[in-house]
Amino acid sequence: MHARFAASMLALRDIDHLVLRVRDLEAMEAFYCRVLGTTVERRRPELGLLHLRAGASQIDLVSVDGPLGARGGAAPGTEGRNLDHFCLRVEPFELDSVLAHLERHGVPVGEVKPRFGAGGTGVSVYLTDPEGNTIELKGPPEGLRGPPE
Repeated sequence: MHARFAASMLALRDIDHLVLRVRDLEAMEAFYCRVLGTTVERRRPELGLLHLRAGASQIDLVSVDGPLGARGGAAPGTEGRNLDHFCLRVEPFELDSVLAHLERHGVPVGEVKPRFGAGGTGVSVYLTDPEGNTIELKGPPEGLRGPPE
């Protein structure tokens, strides 16, 4: 690690999940399950969302025609994003410290709330990198295995 970054307060543990915007949810499920060996963790058709287990992590497939996928614009291609966001587990996750750290760096944050991921439901916050990629910083699960009601 470069010395000028050594004082960072965020201790990243792993990637919790990533979310891919897809045109054909059924074909993508078949590929990820049959070819790559993921398993279906949870289906959320009301959101056009499919959670796939990939070892300790999760790959979420979001239909571009569904409520979540439509937020990204056109289907993946030269005019639309394919990756919605990626999530980094932060441990320890002390929300006030994380928010203060981001504020010190001039990074605006989105809504802080519990969200479902590979480890369960835990508090997280969204932010954007300098080139517009969305990143979710997520704390440990709150003892819930399913998405918040």
